[in-house]
Order: sequence, then structure tokens, then C-alpha cells
Amino acid sequence: MRVLFVGDVVGRPGRNIIGGRLDLLKEREKIDLAIVNAENAAGGSGLTPRIAEELFSAGADALTSGDHIWKKREIYKFLNSSDKLTRPLNYPEGAPGKGALIIKTPTGKKVGIINVIGRVFMDAVECPFRSAKKAVSDLKEVTPIIIVDIHAEATSEKVAMGWYLDGEVSAVVGTHTHIQTADEKILPEGTAYITDCGMTGPYDSVIGRKKDKILERYLTQLPTPFDMATDDVQMHGVIIDIDEKTGKAREIKRVREKM
Repeated sequence: MRVLFVGDVVGRPGRNIIGGRLDLLKEREKIDLAIVNAENAAGGSGLTPRIAEELFSAGADALTSGDHIWKKREIYKFLNSSDKLTRPLNYPEGAPGKGALIIKTPTGKKVGIINVIGRVFMDAVECPFRSAKKAVSDLKEVTPIIIVDIHAEATSEKVAMGWYLDGEVSAVVGTHTHIQTADEKILPEGTAYITDCGMTGPYDSVIGRKKDKILERYLTQLPTPFDMATDDVQMHGVIIDIDEKTGKAREIKRVREKM
């Protein structure tokens, strides 16, 4: 099985390249399932039901998210009703939506998806490690193929999650920092790992925002609107080849597509 994981989609530029390139990439690479992190797809921060459906129509089979999923309140009801969108699993009980789910590929194969958020330099939430472990145990009753999106700031926390779940899941993929890392690997017990799979959006920018606005903020420390950038739009992610019987990863490779 070949799973494509696409890094954080940022605003309209990110959605445009998803609409123009995702299906082509899936066909070229013989992808069985495409997972897209969509927490910044609406104006660069948040997600709406309309944009979620737009991404599904463009070829995304499932969407993950992160701390910005709560920015648009209209997504709350959609989180409760959708069986293809996750929010971070380790928010307190009562938060809308699900942090783990099962997706079927077109051939009927079942894939578990877990979305957790880190705690280092981020909001205080429940333990991502214990939360992920419990979800893995539940999903393994249904399928050996499990993909984990760890949406975290600290590289150390992401690396630790990779080692913690090595041999328990098919892949641990980092999101949130918008910069694709060059540390993709298969861990000793068969779990594919990358610290951050990158951003899908404008790279003539500072992680998706106009350079001059970000520089103004750094230089003055005054409140500055972080306007969306528009140029050099790219789609970054990883492709993971997985043994369907064991759930072990055979290969992980980075991908970069341009408009």
C-alpha cells in the first residue's frame, strides 16, 4: 500500500495546488490513500466545512489538523459529523470531533489515522504519548496499518514519539512547523518517520506569510497583520510504502510538487 501524506495546506495558494496537482500526483505515484493536513487551509489559519469539502473533491481521502482547527467555529459541527476529518486526539473530553478514525481505500483496505498535538511550547493538553498509545491499541483491533500525525513545535517531542511508537504503527509524520526536514527514515522496528513533512503553499514567504510583514513584526515587536503570501507555490509531503499484512513500512520518501 502506498500512502501519501501532504504537509500543512496554507490558504488559497495551498488549496489551488491541491486542486491542480493532487490527483496527478496520486495517479503518477500509484497512491492508495491521500492524507492532507488542513488546519491552515482557510485564510491561512483554520478550516471551514466548505473548504474541507473542496479538499475532499480535489483528491484528499482524509484530513488531519492541529491547534488552529478551532479558529473557525463553523467547523465544530462538521468535526462531529465527519468521518474523514480528525482534530488532535489529546484535547480534553468534550472537544468536538474525533482524534482517531478508520478510512477505507478504494480497494477496501482499512487504514487507521491518529492525530495528536504536542505540549512543548504549545497549549497544555493531555499527554500525547499516552493518548496515542491507547488509540493505537484500539485501532489495531481493526487494522495493522496506522498513520500518526504529530502536530508539534519541538523536534525533540516528535522524535520521541517516533521512538515511542516504533513497531506499533506504520508511520509517524510530523506537521506544524511548515519546513520539510531531511530526516526521513525507517526506524528499527518498521515505523516510517519524518520530523516535518513540510508545507503546501507559497514558499516565497516566511512559512506562508508575506516576508515584509513578518520582518516588520520581528524588527518592531508591534502588532502586524500576517498577510498571506502568493508566490512560488509548492506542495510538500511524503509517500510511505507499507506492507498491508504486517503494517510495517518498507520505504518513505519526500515529495515536492510545483504549480
